[in-house]
Amino acid sequence: MPAELELIRAELVADPANAWARELGYEPVYAVAPGARIALIGQAPGRKAQESGVPWDDASGAKLREWLGVTDEQFYDPALFAILPMDFYFPGKGASGDLPPRKDFAPRWHPRFLGELPDIALTLLVGGYAQKFYLGASAGPNLTETVRAYRDHLPSKLPLVHPSPLNFRWQKKNPWFEAEVVPALRARVREVLA
Repeated sequence: MPAELELIRAELVADPANAWARELGYEPVYAVAPGARIALIGQAPGRKAQESGVPWDDASGAKLREWLGVTDEQFYDPALFAILPMDFYFPGKGASGDLPPRKDFAPRWHPRFLGELPDIALTLLVGGYAQKFYLGASAGPNLTETVRAYRDHLPSKLPLVHPSPLNFRWQKKNPWFEAEVVPALRARVREVLA
């Protein structure tokens, strides 16, 4: 990893705001390398990913790779995919799933990492937190409408629903996602990685 990316990582780990994660023995869960063509912005690592240190190391990740039409080797090659969740640490469990990412985390760290990744041609925005942050006023009134309007954000950005098995009801209610968005996603990923 280049010196500047190593420096950013060291500052991230040492940041007093992340002392709680250091005390738990957590390492930040993300993957970046110069030359990455696609930035994948998700919510925050789940417990399993935090424990393994591997982003998207669960059923959601398997579904996401299926949607993208890429192999595990491609997905986990940081020279192809930069994986930058809205928070690089598992936030803990809440009453109805994982707690949300910290609001001040992405604004502090994403610009620094992305500033070292000039070849990003496509940013995939997985879930509402990433969409609100990266799309701002151009995001729809809710996640469904933002994803439905995916064409409005191409070719540089593409909003996606989270591939969690817990979202099966949303996917069943919105068959247009698998019929329209997934093929467009695969085509754009192929184009960018060609």
